[in-house]
Amino acid sequence: MINAKPLPTYLVQRYHGWKATTYAENEPWYRRLAEGGQNPRAMVISCCDSRVHVTSIFGAEQGEFFIHRNIANLVPPYQPDSDHHGTSAAVEYAVTALKVAHIIVLGHSNCGGAEGCHDMCAGLAPELEKETSFIGRWMDILRPGYERVKDEPDETLRKRALEKQAVLVSLENLLGFPFVKEATESGHLSLHGLWTDTGDGSLEHYTDADGFQKI
Repeated sequence: MINAKPLPTYLVQRYHGWKATTYAENEPWYRRLAEGGQNPRAMVISCCDSRVHVTSIFGAEQGEFFIHRNIANLVPPYQPDSDHHGTSAAVEYAVTALKVAHIIVLGHSNCGGAEGCHDMCAGLAPELEKETSFIGRWMDILRPGYERVKDEPDETLRKRALEKQAVLVSLENLLGFPFVKEATESGHLSLHGLWTDTGDGSLEHYTDADGFQKI
């Protein structure tokens, strides 16, 4: 037995409010999206953190972004081993089926995933070292980033640097996917690294020449 429960009342009320206003006012557009299929120009890989609101940051409408969210906005290395790879599958679909022109990796401040990786690598979170920890094994992806910033003496700056490393590690791993590399080299796809401060609303963009700089 699945034991699923009824939806909370406040969510039911919000749905009816949306259906009676936003949907009713834009019904032709929603039907067009449903019948015509999606054609997003960009894929955004962001964190599961509820404070990161991708569509609000960019003022995006429904159908504009192909969004994939996971812990700490990480892209794992290319590993075609017949196992379950949700993020890799999303990247493959975005590039080979949807033919997106951009992949944006969006990191953020106060990222719990990055902090967990920091504590795990520093020996402060033995529970994440267990093979049975889904979080710990996922955060292993970010270990190379920790090695780059571990000598920063200020803990606050070190953790913030690790948040940005989550973006860079993901961009590096993306280029390990043959279809991503081919699309970027042919000029059909561009990769972008962003980091946002959820407190002050600032947004930083990464370039090889200047690192992370505010937009």
